[in-house]
Amino acid sequence: MTAGRIVPLRSRSAGAATGPAASRELVERIHAVRSEGDIPLVGDDRWPAEQWQRVRSLAEAAGPLPGIAWATLTSGSTGAPRIVLRSADSWAASFGSVDDLLGVRTGDVLALTSPSASSLSLFSIARAMDGGPELALPSGNALVAADVADATLFHGTPRALRTILDTDAAPLLRAALVGGADLDASTRSRAEARGIRVAAYYGAAELSFVAVDRGDGLRPFPGVDVEVRDGELWARSPYVAAGYLGGDGPLRSDGPWRSVGDRAEIVDGRIRLLGRADDAIITAAATVIPAEVEAALRSLPGVTDAVVFGMPNAGVGSLVAAVLETAAGGESIAVLRERARAVLAPTHLPRRWFVSPAFPRTATGKPARAELVRSVAAGEVVVP
Repeated sequence: MTAGRIVPLRSRSAGAATGPAASRELVERIHAVRSEGDIPLVGDDRWPAEQWQRVRSLAEAAGPLPGIAWATLTSGSTGAPRIVLRSADSWAASFGSVDDLLGVRTGDVLALTSPSASSLSLFSIARAMDGGPELALPSGNALVAADVADATLFHGTPRALRTILDTDAAPLLRAALVGGADLDASTRSRAEARGIRVAAYYGAAELSFVAVDRGDGLRPFPGVDVEVRDGELWARSPYVAAGYLGGDGPLRSDGPWRSVGDRAEIVDGRIRLLGRADDAIITAAATVIPAEVEAALRSLPGVTDAVVFGMPNAGVGSLVAAVLETAAGGESIAVLRERARAVLAPTHLPRRWFVSPAFPRTATGKPARAELVRSVAAGEVVVP
């Protein structure tokens, strides 16, 4: 196959069908690009025209890219795009392990609830093109029960799995592969009570799969070695990306080892993630890792998601601040603050509280942290 060029594709072309027909149409377009030896880069159909133009300009300037088969974007809908480049083998090498985690059978239908622009979904699209399960993609920008009615398998985010459980959708679902290490115990228990076997994993667009939790903690994904250096997690893996197009990113190399700067510790063979190193909040009395506080806040009744960050405060470093996404009719912030005292040390208890009815989110469904922090600074988020 010749060295290909990046071909940006809208996740849904103008006038395209929805439902299973849309899934087939997108896979066919991606397959056509790959058959020509080129590199598909699936973009979100909600992108503004300016974002599409930035991506096209970056792709056109790159020229042929030998050895590259796939490309994914890591930036959001604003700002300069940064494209992650990877070989075909960097994903294909993990297909067998992923099939084992899901327990793939003949005739299975895999529900992808994240936009096709996300690396999470594009990975499973690549698997489908290589003989994997039939796909069920979202018919619109929000998950509806009809999208997953025939699904027997699921690959998506914790938030999407909770939506499926809350709406009693996907009655045939028997296994879920959940991206993101923040899958809470209650969601796992609810899924397993419905007979859904759950495997949650930690990874990154640059690293692909790093560790998997089958219910007893995060352990290295098959084929991956991990170690912690100065508090940061490093991985030696056949699944890592080749690098970036469009500027530097967090991926760092040391021989065969790679890291994106996530803090972690390994205890009894299990990996405990502590968030990105550069997210640490330095207060007057402690170093606070946002991921730890966010996990505690998400455990509170009525809190559907949480983002924690540091607000500058002269003389004491930073104040711990929290933005909560809460369910309609849930507890008041005053009550939640009191309950937070029972699960957080005084040094980790947020001093500033904000509420957003619906978080802005990335293509994979994660909270758009930078946008939330900007909204707080601009006074656009409610102070209870």
